[in-house]
Amino acid sequence: MKKKMASLFIFIAILNTPIFTEAHVKWFTELKPVKVPIEQILSPLFMVIAIGVAIGLAILPQLLPVLMRWKPLQKADKFLEGFRKYSRYILKYGTAAALIIQVSSGTIFAPEIHIHSDLITYMAWAAIIFLLIPIHYSTKAGALILFIIFINMASHYGPFHMLDYGFYLAIIFVLLIGSTKIEEWGFPFLYLGTGLSLCWVAVEKWVYPGLSVDIILHHGVPTFGYDPSTFIVLSAFIEFVVGYLLVVGVLNRLLAIVLTGIFIMTTTLFGGVELSGHFMIHIILIIFIIEGVSFYNPPIKIHKTKIDQMIFVFLNFLFVLSTFLLIYYRFA
Repeated sequence: MKKKMASLFIFIAILNTPIFTEAHVKWFTELKPVKVPIEQILSPLFMVIAIGVAIGLAILPQLLPVLMRWKPLQKADKFLEGFRKYSRYILKYGTAAALIIQVSSGTIFAPEIHIHSDLITYMAWAAIIFLLIPIHYSTKAGALILFIIFINMASHYGPFHMLDYGFYLAIIFVLLIGSTKIEEWGFPFLYLGTGLSLCWVAVEKWVYPGLSVDIILHHGVPTFGYDPSTFIVLSAFIEFVVGYLLVVGVLNRLLAIVLTGIFIMTTTLFGGVELSGHFMIHIILIIFIIEGVSFYNPPIKIHKTKIDQMIFVFLNFLFVLSTFLLIYYRFA
């Protein structure tokens, strides 16, 4: 029993460390990224954790209905439902606020994506102004300008670099299809885009572990007795699992609440860079807290029986993990 409690404490502690939530390690280190051999990534530790996580995720969806019988959770769900009518406004004006913070510091989308021309600056401010105007045609114009800027940055920094911030494409999509017949596709796409982005940046820690080690050493990140390399593997798995759960539609509201609290905590360590880089993520998580999964038909629901759902989650997680790792290793 004591061992189980100790393991639970360590897991919660890892969740509450900056190395987990500062998803983009390149923001906080000047070290040149060095790709490690694939054999080093696919260590026995990595394989054991991957199998263990897959088993845990397979069981998790069967526990959620039991948790949701708890009256405080039911009351919280009912309370948050009342704010759903504001979700699109939060996304629209939250995006504008995030852009103001970024453009004011000479960046766009992320702290390391520097604006390289006056034209991009003018376009970014135009997008902000359009987003602030309470007319849906103006919102679409602002989203279209953002899409053009994103494509420009992808051509400048490389498409695989910009995949770290793929959730902006999901935001643009939501804003573009507002007040149309396919409007309800927006937030499911936002879940998908955000989850995939989290999975993508998690792989960075496995492929370029030296960057995370440098942050641990220079920022005094606690590893709770673990070797830094082992700690990085564990923290990357946690981040990857969060992204995966968002994609498959499991535990979204609870995840959003936990992550929002952790992002706020890490701002005290990394300061302005953290605030600028993760402000938009905060906005998205607030939307997830409000929306829950009431509009989202998660992929797991395709399977009706509990056994089928468990097998699906187990195999699908291993498939997604392998696909992300191989694609990132080959092209990033």
